[in-house]
Amino acid sequence: MKHGLLSWGRYPATPQRARPVYWRDDIRQALFEAAKPTLPFGNGRAYGDGCYAPSGEVLHMRPADRFISADWQCGRLRAEAGITLAEILHLCVPRGWFLPVVPGTGLATLGGAIANDVHGKNHHRRGTFGCHTLSIDLIRSDSSNLTCSRSENAELFAATVGGLGLTGVIAAAEIQLMPIQSAAMATITQRFNRLEDFFALSSRLDGAHEYGVAWVDCMASGRNRGRGIYIAADHAGPGTQAHPARLALTVPFTPPVALINGLSTRAFNPLHWHLAPARERRAITHYAPYFHPLDRVLSWNRLYGRKGFQQFQCVLPDSTAQDGIAEILRAVSVSGLASFLTVLKRFGDMVSPGLLSFPIKGVTLAIDFAQADKPERALFPVLDAIVHRAGGRLYPAKDAHMPAAHFQSAYPHWRHVERMRDPAINSSLWERLTR
Repeated sequence: MKHGLLSWGRYPATPQRARPVYWRDDIRQALFEAAKPTLPFGNGRAYGDGCYAPSGEVLHMRPADRFISADWQCGRLRAEAGITLAEILHLCVPRGWFLPVVPGTGLATLGGAIANDVHGKNHHRRGTFGCHTLSIDLIRSDSSNLTCSRSENAELFAATVGGLGLTGVIAAAEIQLMPIQSAAMATITQRFNRLEDFFALSSRLDGAHEYGVAWVDCMASGRNRGRGIYIAADHAGPGTQAHPARLALTVPFTPPVALINGLSTRAFNPLHWHLAPARERRAITHYAPYFHPLDRVLSWNRLYGRKGFQQFQCVLPDSTAQDGIAEILRAVSVSGLASFLTVLKRFGDMVSPGLLSFPIKGVTLAIDFAQADKPERALFPVLDAIVHRAGGRLYPAKDAHMPAAHFQSAYPHWRHVERMRDPAINSSLWERLTR
């Protein structure tokens, strides 16, 4: 049995014993033999304690990574839960198909993408991953194998999409792909000077393009507060060529202290902003570096040192988004805590089928902080209060600190998911948020 599995944020540091699952037929026996309560664990890309079992023993689903069937005429793909999104893209892109929703890493598993109902840079067009999930093979400890979809076991389907892996073990799933004509992306990049400019750019460009996202210099203050770089993109037309960037870099060990700190970030952020074009710049790039730039650096989470990092990700409704985001950025700037990875993008009004899905129509902001700075002590309570007042909510898949009262207020269907939770399954996050 493998020891020492951690979340991607490596905080809290609660290493998990892994009970590997190699075959779908082994899931029920693994559920029976595992220490209780256990939890499905994919490729370890969840950031907080949502991938930790209270017993300390998880079902490691990554080895169950096979394609089952594909219909290349209508773009329907069926695969085991342990396969990664990057592996799916590697198979389907040469055949003219793409995942309709792609999160910031291709190293998340299919099961993890469904359990956390991930979103991408095109939520305003395609919604969440669950919107394109056709059916789920779910194995529970207290019943036979179930097929869940919008028409079959529909209540369990809604609880499983975005259900944080609590309703059973996702063994396999069928998803709907979308057609493309090239592996290349046509991008438009432009820097902006202040937060108001992001909202203007987003309003003008999001509706005209499939994808839109912005990087923000969260350490900038005064007149520069909220400045950043906006990137819109579309899948390129037929015959467009772009060579993928080679995965050549790695962080070979964990340094004793965080290399992402105030000194390095104050040097990086202004340089990154100044190097971006002041006017629209159009380019062609391969899909991999556009969607997954950080995947090009293996084990980049080690840069945060032995204590790891936390991400604060919230969504605020349109009516309060501009003032609320400005208040959050002001609080971060005043705190002096460093972050080079701050992402801002819009959510559309497409409703997810999942009861606990994170997106609502509005704007989402994600900021990474080194745990060495202990952001949950002084900064996070301030940010939590801003989000709560603005009628927003935090993202459970990225969370390691959310107050239980905030979660229960923002996700009123949590009691329904609790009623449908598999009795042999639980997570440290769920215990923290629902006790």
